[in-house]
This record gives sequence, C-alpha cells and structure tokens, in this order.
Amino acid sequence: QLETLEQEEQERLELGAHPIERRTHMVSHQHGMTVTKTLWEGEAEPRCWSFSYGRAELRGLLPEGASLLLLRVLACRWAVPPGLIFPSINTEGHLCTSSY
Repeated sequence: QLETLEQEEQERLELGAHPIERRTHMVSHQHGMTVTKTLWEGEAEPRCWSFSYGRAELRGLLPEGASLLLLRVLACRWAVPPGLIFPSINTEGHLCTSSY
C-alpha cells in the first residue's frame, strides 16, 4: 500500500534567449491530491494553475516517479502483465490513464 504524499517535478528548456521552465507540485491531502503547475516563459510573469482530485479518482495513481520504478521492475522480470493500466496525471496536470 504505497502512496505518493508529495512530488515535485522541474523541467527547463533553453532556446537561445527564451528559456522555458515548468514545475509541477503534487501534494496529497485529506480529500485527495492537488496538482499545481507553474510555467515561466522568458521574462514574462509566471502562469500558475491548480487541479484537485478526490481520493476515489486517484485510486491506484501512478505518478511519474512511481512509473519509472515500475518500468524497472517490469524490465527485470522481462514480463508485462496483460491489461496493466493505471490512472496517471499528464503533463498538463489532467487525469488520464497509462497503459503498459
């Protein structure tokens, strides 16, 4: 019964004088999880938006860090069980599914 309590992701892309930086912060709370996305583009003011999801929606959630760990385990076993699907959160912060 592993559960993600908090996760932080940071991504930076530099294209000449126009850097782009994205940060995603996920934090678990009593009613579910809140995902906050922040985007910096060049010198512009950062844009920020949040999404909240209830515990029922997130049952079996596989965030990016856990997904990497699962992929390593599956590679070591040389097997992927059929129909392996988990709820996940995409790069936009929306709930989606990941299948292996």
